[in-house]
Amino acid sequence: MRVSFGDCVFDSDTRQLYRDGRSVSLSPKAFTLLELLISRRPQAVPKDDIRTRLWPDTHVTEANLVNLVVEIRTALDDDARTPRFIRTIARYGYAFSAQAAPAASSAGPGRAAGDRVFRLVWAHREITLDPGENLIGRDRETVVWIDDESVSRRHARILIVDGDAWIEDLGSKNGTFLRGERIRGAAQLSDKDVVGIGPAALRLRVFDRAGSTRSSVREQARR
Repeated sequence: MRVSFGDCVFDSDTRQLYRDGRSVSLSPKAFTLLELLISRRPQAVPKDDIRTRLWPDTHVTEANLVNLVVEIRTALDDDARTPRFIRTIARYGYAFSAQAAPAASSAGPGRAAGDRVFRLVWAHREITLDPGENLIGRDRETVVWIDDESVSRRHARILIVDGDAWIEDLGSKNGTFLRGERIRGAAQLSDKDVVGIGPAALRLRVFDRAGSTRSSVREQARR
C-alpha cells in the first residue's frame, strides 16, 4: 500500500514515511499502528483491535498506545486539538481522518493515465472515468449516480492514478464489494473486475489508446 495525504506519502511495502519529500523515522510499532489506521480509514479502530494487532497475548498499559499516537502525530506534524490526520474517539479508539489517494510507485513513473481509457459498464450504460477522483453514490452530483436507498450519498470512489484504477469505500453503511468480497480501504482494480454497490454491478473495462477504444454495450456483454 502506497498512499499520499497532505504533504505525506506512506509506503507499507518499503516501510517508509515521507513528509515534504523527506524520510520520517517511526518506530516499528508506530509504523504498524499508522498502517492499520490508514488501511481501515475512515472507520474508527477500537483500542482492543489495536492492542491485538500490536501486542498479541501481551498486557500493556494505556500509556503504551498513547505514546505511539503521540509519536505518529509528531512525525506527521499533526495537532491533537485540531487533528488533520489522526482523530481520537474518546473511550473507544482512533481513526485516520484525512483523504488519502494511491500514490505513484517510487520504482518508476509507471504508465501514464493518458495511455488508457477506463470505463464502467452498468446494465445498458457506459461511464467514462476521468483521471483523479470519480465519486459513486446517491448524490446527483456524483459521477456514477445510483438512486437507491441502500446506497450512501457519497458511497465510494474510483481513483485513476498513474495509469491504474483503485476503488475505495467512503465509510458507507452497506459496503462496497469487489469480486464478491467487501473491501476495507483502497483496492486495486483490474480489467473486467465487478464492483458491487447496492443493486448495481459495475464492470470496469480498460482499453489501451494504442488500439481501438470504441466499444458498445452489446460487445461488452459478450466479453
